[in-house]
Amino acid sequence: MSDPLADLQNTDELCREAEAAVAEHGKPHIEAVADAHDRATRLLNRYEGKATGTGDFKSFVEFQGQFADLVESLPDDVPARESFERAEDVTDKRRLSESDFDRIRTILQPARETASLLEERREATERYRDARHAVATRITELEERIDDLDRLQELGDADLDAPTDELREPIETADEAISSAFRAFKHDSTARELVRFLTATEQYPLIEFDAPPDELRTYLLENDVGEKSVPKLLELARYSRSKLGHYVDNPVELKRAVATNETYLDRLDAEPLLIGWPPAPANELRWWCEEAIRIADRFAPPEAVARLRDVQQLTYDDRFDALRTAAQARAELTDEEHDRLARGAVEDELQQARERKAELSDALSSYPER
Repeated sequence: MSDPLADLQNTDELCREAEAAVAEHGKPHIEAVADAHDRATRLLNRYEGKATGTGDFKSFVEFQGQFADLVESLPDDVPARESFERAEDVTDKRRLSESDFDRIRTILQPARETASLLEERREATERYRDARHAVATRITELEERIDDLDRLQELGDADLDAPTDELREPIETADEAISSAFRAFKHDSTARELVRFLTATEQYPLIEFDAPPDELRTYLLENDVGEKSVPKLLELARYSRSKLGHYVDNPVELKRAVATNETYLDRLDAEPLLIGWPPAPANELRWWCEEAIRIADRFAPPEAVARLRDVQQLTYDDRFDALRTAAQARAELTDEEHDRLARGAVEDELQQARERKAELSDALSSYPER
């Protein structure tokens, strides 16, 4: 893998050389040479086949005249003017051969090189910008790496003997209580009540239930079939249209609204209201519980909601985050990571990453945008 800093240094040098070459002649003069070289090339390509040997004499004369006019129109101070004058000298004869045209192209080589200076500067600038972008990208990668190593260090400092069950048991109790309550709610309530519940959760940004598809929401709110439970609704959706006609007025509408959203209804569960293990940091979990309690209070029995309040109260315990970090360390650290932490390898990697990031950041500040 190439070194982004070395690439930046090299492309900066190439850029400066290309800029100096353009500055030496001046952009207007280089553009004039480029235009003249293009015109000369078009003349050579147009007349080479018919102004050579014993070909069309009229074409030969036209070529001589137009090439002479081109050279005459050039300013005296245009770069590489001498190349055009020498090329014109080659045309000043009674008959031209193919080798004469080749010779003219060779003589015009300095003009072509001068004309290419602007394109070379553009390409050098583009490579420089790419190199600078690569340095910025590497800095971002190093920042992410530093964050990962910082987190690894934090987990390595955790007390693996800490009594994490003081958090785990209340959290698992709350999750089980809410899961059970939601299953009962989904089984026993009407589909319309469920849709209204899901719609109400949209005002709580920390609790992310998937919103009901618009067609399903409208259908269940506006039709009598919305008074049926979700299990019964799914059962109806699996009926054939002829059988379904005995239960609803418009089987096609039910199929379109419900059957197409069967997966959504099947998978709907309490997951957005579950705390999980290990939990979020205390300050995040505290606010999450505030919203979860308000939502759970819409369908869960008081004893289930009380379990969420128990967890919320734990977030005020000064030991919460230390216990959480210990739980994360137990759950996430591999044997290889334990070994790297014990050997001090993580600390060494962290120091190297920080030093390299500082070096690249300094370079990015030193090399301006172009």
